[in-house]
Amino acid sequence: MIFSCLVDADFLETEKFYSEGRTLGRGHHHSIQDLSSRLEAFMAQKAQAAKDTALNRERTRILDHVRSHASDTPGLFTLTVPTGGGKTLASLSFALSHAALHGMRRVIYVAPYTSIIEQTAQVFREALQTDDDIVEHHGNFDFDEAMDRAGEADRDGIEKLRRATENWDAPVIVTTAVQFFESLFAARTGRCRKLHNIAKAVVILDEAQTLPLGLVRPCMAALDELARNYGVSIVLCTATQPAWRLIDTALPADKMKRPQGFNIGHERELAPDPETLFNSLKRVDVEVMDIPIDDSVIAARFAARDQMLCIVNTRGHAEALFDVIRAQPGAVHLSTLMYPAHRRAVLAQIKQDLKDGRPVRLVATSLVEAGVDFSFPEVWRAETGLDSIAQAAGRCNREGGPVRGRVVVFKPATLALPTTFRRFRDAAQGPLRMVDPLGLTAVRAYFQNLYFSRGYAALDTVEIDGRTGVMPAIDRTADHLDFPFAEIAQKFRMIDDVMRPVIIARDEPALQALAAMGGELPPHWALRRLQLYTVAIPQAAWQGLAAAGAIQCVNPKLGDRFMKLTAETLYDDATGLMPNDPTARSAEQNII
Repeated sequence: MIFSCLVDADFLETEKFYSEGRTLGRGHHHSIQDLSSRLEAFMAQKAQAAKDTALNRERTRILDHVRSHASDTPGLFTLTVPTGGGKTLASLSFALSHAALHGMRRVIYVAPYTSIIEQTAQVFREALQTDDDIVEHHGNFDFDEAMDRAGEADRDGIEKLRRATENWDAPVIVTTAVQFFESLFAARTGRCRKLHNIAKAVVILDEAQTLPLGLVRPCMAALDELARNYGVSIVLCTATQPAWRLIDTALPADKMKRPQGFNIGHERELAPDPETLFNSLKRVDVEVMDIPIDDSVIAARFAARDQMLCIVNTRGHAEALFDVIRAQPGAVHLSTLMYPAHRRAVLAQIKQDLKDGRPVRLVATSLVEAGVDFSFPEVWRAETGLDSIAQAAGRCNREGGPVRGRVVVFKPATLALPTTFRRFRDAAQGPLRMVDPLGLTAVRAYFQNLYFSRGYAALDTVEIDGRTGVMPAIDRTADHLDFPFAEIAQKFRMIDDVMRPVIIARDEPALQALAAMGGELPPHWALRRLQLYTVAIPQAAWQGLAAAGAIQCVNPKLGDRFMKLTAETLYDDATGLMPNDPTARSAEQNII
């Protein structure tokens, strides 16, 4: 925290010196109190315009109860609300009211996926009737594109947001778990300069259960430290609480037999009686298939339903299943093999087709499980962890129609489950057979199975100085204050797969960004824009494309950090990049 204060002050003074008297776009935001009042007025208007349904009445009850906790002492909270219960705006309502009452400085909303961030930031802008006070901090936000679209009067506000992104000096920050937690464990000035602005903030940790198992202990320790000593309130916000409380007895005890978990009592739960809430908001029935299911069976079910979603575990399976249903009306595919700008356009079309009642037969990977606001009458989910199954169920009968939605959990017949998914599937086997597999009892049992089966050490697996664990490394060096900050920063990664980026330049904005990459120091605007046109693939697949000449350097001076796809036939308009066929070439490439 001291380092953060120092380096941010240094950056700001340097910026001021080089501005040579020009007014810089920093500060001058609306107050937390003003934003809280705006949100309250928006929610009242929204409630008045909403249809009088059981679901909307329940959402109003949740919101009122959550707000009633705003005066509670700052610290650790849980917010346990089923998907579709309105927890996003309810959590923001609590956070702003809580911050206003306790003199706190900002709200930081942390979510696991960029898709959630983009949608949530837009919801917040509409609810608070402001752009200037909300910083959207993730790789896919292109400030320069926003500047191009903005009128002259709006450009100062966008420039102010760009500067606020550097040190989170704004009332509302919307960011990713990768950005938040890797910054807490970072050792570089650029990433650390924002840390002191987390102090006296309300942090909403959305979908908390998605933290990697091997980082659970250090992440929990960081959150606990922020709450204990830096005036931070933490809200663990999810439909499937990861059982991190002492009273859940889900985390394995340490070597000294001491129980582990946050000291969060039932009185710190913000939702009204979650057990009753889950029963009243039940919108789907879950079926578990006991025999392996072939893709042809799923394709036949797709043919019988005009609107259906099937979520599978791998990008390869998504592509194979889509090939089977490709000829069916409304067949569509979504996976991370599609670059972000492409996915965004497809998502927008899916939402419009669902709204207009047109056929939508969607095959997707888990990227649609959270933060994507659409609803299908039937959802099929390949076997995985119970938290992911609950998220998939959140895309089914979202508005609580008169007939319950159908969620089918199946074991694919043709593909073995990847190793990384097996521990989550195994932990879910018993809970899935309970009377209500998506109820709180089943979810708690799932996390007890998941954590206890792995053991204490498995929740902190980063290797530091040849030994396992961030927390033990800190303990070993505490006496001499010789903490291995640099190695922890280097090794602490929320996403540990070795993935390499490939740039897909298929439209004018992407080509403009590529054209600007010719120098030794590419402009920041070009780097940011190209993030919207990048697909990350495994190292082996990347090397195969490079060896076949299917990808080439954007600029030899920059080495192989920036590689663009030259074999255009390897990008399919429906399924995205096909990295497993690097020998495919277009006719033009065969002409010398």
